This record gives sequence, C-alpha cells and structure tokens, in this order.
Amino acid sequence: MAHSLSVQLFSSAERHKSSSSSKPFKFSKKSRPPIPTVSTRRRGPPNPAQKPQKLNLEVSPHRAVSAVRLMRIELGGAFADLLNEKGKGSGDNEMGYVERTLGFRTRDLEDRDLRLVTDIVGGTVRWRRFLDYLILSLCHDESTFTRMEPLLLQILRIGFYEIVKLEMPSYAVVDENVRLAKIALRPGAGNMVNGILRKLVLLKETNSLPLPKLEGDDRAQARALATLYSHPVWMVRRWTKYLGREEAIKLMMWNNSDPNFSLRANRARGFSRAELVSRLQSLKVSHELSPHLDDFVRIRTGMQAVIQAGLLKEGLCSVQDESAGLVVSIVDPQPGESIVDCCAAPGGKTLFMASCLSGQGMISAIDINEGRLRILRDTAKLHKADGVITTVHADLRVFAVSNYHLRSGSELSNLLYLVDCNFLLCQDNNPVKFDKVLLDAPCSGLGVLSKRADLRWNRRLEDMEQLKVLQDELLDAASMLVKPGGVLVYSTCSIDVEENEERVAAFLQRHREFCIDSADRYISPDFVTEHGFYSSSPMKHSLDGAFAARLVHSYLAT
Repeated sequence: MAHSLSVQLFSSAERHKSSSSSKPFKFSKKSRPPIPTVSTRRRGPPNPAQKPQKLNLEVSPHRAVSAVRLMRIELGGAFADLLNEKGKGSGDNEMGYVERTLGFRTRDLEDRDLRLVTDIVGGTVRWRRFLDYLILSLCHDESTFTRMEPLLLQILRIGFYEIVKLEMPSYAVVDENVRLAKIALRPGAGNMVNGILRKLVLLKETNSLPLPKLEGDDRAQARALATLYSHPVWMVRRWTKYLGREEAIKLMMWNNSDPNFSLRANRARGFSRAELVSRLQSLKVSHELSPHLDDFVRIRTGMQAVIQAGLLKEGLCSVQDESAGLVVSIVDPQPGESIVDCCAAPGGKTLFMASCLSGQGMISAIDINEGRLRILRDTAKLHKADGVITTVHADLRVFAVSNYHLRSGSELSNLLYLVDCNFLLCQDNNPVKFDKVLLDAPCSGLGVLSKRADLRWNRRLEDMEQLKVLQDELLDAASMLVKPGGVLVYSTCSIDVEENEERVAAFLQRHREFCIDSADRYISPDFVTEHGFYSSSPMKHSLDGAFAARLVHSYLAT
C-alpha cells in the first residue's frame, strides 16, 4: 500500500504548487492579468435559466459548449485542458451548464462534438489577442468592443477563429453563430454578429484584413508581433532579447500549433511499449516510437480513442511528454535507492521513477497540496507503484529545516514520525539524507504553452520575480536532503534563462559543496548545453521546453 505522511509544516509565505505543468502558482489579486473590460450586463429580454426556450432553431451543440467553456475559462478561472474529457466536470456536466447559462436545451455531446470543442476552445484561447484585434477593428467604435457582453464576445471569437484560422465555409459559420447569439442572448445580438462576421468575410475574400504593421521602434514592433502571433507583449520582448526575433517567431508558431502527445507504457504493470503499440494499432491510432525514450510512444491524434479504450484508467500507460521523461533519465533512478521528489504532485515523474526501481527502493513524494497528493496515492495504487512511494504532505522549505534540526532535539523533531513499520523518515534522531533528490520547481511554464493554451494569459512579468525567489528557497531546502555523494536534480518546464541557468549559478555560489554533473552521461548530447545542462527546445526538438541540472554533493563537504 502507498504510505501517507501528513506533516503540518507550512510557512506563513504563500503556498507553492508542485510544478508549472500542474496547477500554477497563485499570486495575489494585484498580480493577476486584467480581464478584458467587457460589460457583464445583459441587455434586452433575459432567458431565465430555469425556463429553457422552445425555439424551432437548431444550434450546433459544440459551438454552444465552446462559447460557455471559453467564458468560464476567462471569467471563471477554469482551465481548458481539465475540461476536455467526457464525463464529470466536462461533457455531460457542461451540457447542464449550457442549459442553465444559455437557457435552451440541446443534446449531449457526441465524440465528434467533443473533439470539435477541444479544437475550437484551444485555438480560440491561443489566438485570443489576434482575434480581439480583428473584432475591435470591425466594431463601430472602441466602446462597442469594451462594453460587449462576455458571451457575445466569445461567440464572435469563435466565428472569427473558424473563418480566419480554420478556414471553414463562411456561410455556415455566419449562420450558426448568428443563431447561437439569437438564442443565447436576443435577436439584436444575432444581428450584430451577422454584421461583424459578414464584414470579416468580405475583408478575407479580398485579402485585406486589418493586420498590424511591423514598423516603428522595438516596442512598437514587439506589440505588432504580439498581436500577429497572439502572445503577451512582455513574452515577445523577452524572447526577442534572449532568442532573437527569428527564433522568437518560431517559438510562438509552435505555441499556436496543435499539441503533440506522448504515452508512456507502464512497466510497473508489466505493460511494455510493444504491447502499447499493439493496442494503438487495434484502435487505429496513428503513432510513432519515441527516438529518445524506450517506454514512450508519440501520438498526434486519437487521444479520445485511447481514453475510451481504458488504457489510462487501467493504469497501463500515462500521458507524459518526452521532455518530462528525459528529466527522469537525468535523475537516473536505480533499484534500491532512496529518492525524494520535492514538489511531486500530480506525480508524473514520481511514477516514472517508481517504475525504474523494479520494486526495490523508496520514493518520498513531498507536496504542499494535500488534495493532489491524494490523487497521486490513488494513481500509484493503480500503477502498482504504491509499494515504493510514500506521500508527505508538507511545505518543503519547512520540512527540510525540520529534518536538518533533528539533532538538536527541538520540538520540530516531534513533527517527523513513524508512518508504519516499513518507513521511517528519521532514524536514530538523525536527519535522513537521500541518494537522489528531484526538485521539479514551480515555474512560469513558458515551455509548455502549446499544451497549456490559457497559461500565456495567466502569466505576468511580475510573476517571474516572485517565482525566482521561490525557486531559490526551494533549491536551498532541497539541498539539505542530499547525502554526501548524492544527487540533486533541479528541473523546470520553462525555457527562461532566469529560471534555469541563472538559478543554478546562484545556487552554486551559495553552496560550494555541489558541482555540476554533465547531463550527456544520461541523455543524448543533442539535448545538452555547453555547461552540461539538459535543455529541450520546441524549435529544435519539437518537444515541450524543459530544463534540468544534475548537481552532485561532494563527499568532502562538511
């Protein structure tokens, strides 16, 4: 059984999250990105949610759900990637929300509609800045746009995305979105959608869309690029500075493309990659073998078929990007080792490391989020990895200090205790040190913007400074858990030099007992920088952006 250790060790500082690929770090309300100032007032006769209208008009269910989902993402803080799978909190539940919000009944989503919702929502979120620029250009005046009702704005965004980016037949797009606006809001809203979309169609047919021009000073050109490729201006300026304009454009194009996915066969369940390939072939899911990792298979489409076949639910495989898998390769977990995963939830790397131990060894999975740790424990049981994984509910920064001060006999030592007869966090009143420590730190997530379509709009430049402080604190804490001769791996899913190379350099200045162990001993040199770090690049490797540094604790350190 998976062990569980709940250690109530929390500082008064903000609670950090497990990683940027999971639920993002929460900042104060002042630091959150502003929501477009569109009016929430409903003009005209309302549609009471409890009295669905009985109109002889057919509305595409996927457009209705897409509009509501987009509104919830922007105004309600929901995440697009958490709502794609049919079931609780998604397809079935979404239809009830459509009925309550839009005031009309429609049928449950079929699989085809689910795929369309995923495509439309993801694409519309990615291209939001560009779409809003076009919508504003075609409105009568700026106030028409700024005072626009949220649902009406989402309907227009969908229509613009379908016409400009998906190049769907314009007559069908105009007709369907006009119907949706009339039913969801009122006839006048439908007339407005009709007028604006028809303007767009005319401009597109004559190749005269009102696009921003790349002219003026660097700031002006950054704003134009940010609009053309639909990213925040601060990201464009940052990438242009560190990568150069050409590479920055390539990165933004990658972020706006449909994401690729990889599946990892679960060796702990005795399920090989060959067996996974056989199942994918039977499901007629197009795939290719990963050239970098033996257990991984790439798929571009067909995720819905994989889900419906129960491969994930049965624990036979996991969705995990190769960039994350390569971090585990750098940790290089071996049977019999003691390992701690410092910001473990939701547990993708934890489970992969566990599968490498062949049932021999121990992984302590620490995270501040108890709910997400509970999910990790359940998944560990499903993956037959619960025998080597122990979950620890704690703030790493306080946990590490408590462990370090066990020798003093302080009251903090009473917070660390025996979980069961098989697992002891402290031994003989001495702090436990681990063979290997993985710190997959909370970060900006700038390397995974292709998969996290909404993340670009939820990050601000001010967040970077807060994250760097947190990363330094976590690195210092994680270093206290490494035994002499042991290994500390610092990783992020960011491509930002300030979160990656600069954090490691600052850490090494503070901790002379650590030195760099070049990653080329564990992964292909194609991923290794001149300083010995692992770095995956969307532009170079067609993988999510990620970083890792393998640091060794000297035996001679005191």
